[in-house]
Amino acid sequence: MEQFNVISIHDRPELADRAAAWFHQKWGVPEEAYLQSMKAAIGGTDSVPQWYIVLDGERIIGGCGIIENDFHNRPDLTPNLCAVYTEPDFRSRGVAKAFLDYACMDMSKHGVSTLYLLTDHDSFYERYGWEYLCSVMGDGEDVASRMYVKTS
Repeated sequence: MEQFNVISIHDRPELADRAAAWFHQKWGVPEEAYLQSMKAAIGGTDSVPQWYIVLDGERIIGGCGIIENDFHNRPDLTPNLCAVYTEPDFRSRGVAKAFLDYACMDMSKHGVSTLYLLTDHDSFYERYGWEYLCSVMGDGEDVASRMYVKTS
């Protein structure tokens, strides 16, 4: 398994613009929304939000964020790991494991031991220690999605 270096946007604020553009390209959420959240992570003292990326040279190949609510109807299930994405040519190489593990470890350092994750995947996250919790409705969706939980 390859080793990948996970970068916290909090620690490398100069990467925020590039990261916001990359996440926007993957998920369609306005770039400004990502940038605003990243600026809050950079300048804030709270544990949430946080953003993480993995670079291969100068190319962003994966990343995720931690936000209060990932657009669902269960505000009690917080904070949420969100925007999880690995570039297709880097899948099955350990990139997702690297940033998922790092995000959980980093949040634990901030005193957050439980994270939630909204997804349509039904077996991917179990490989990394996440457990199915319940079904929740995403904002504007007609079909429930799966909510996972991980406690460190």
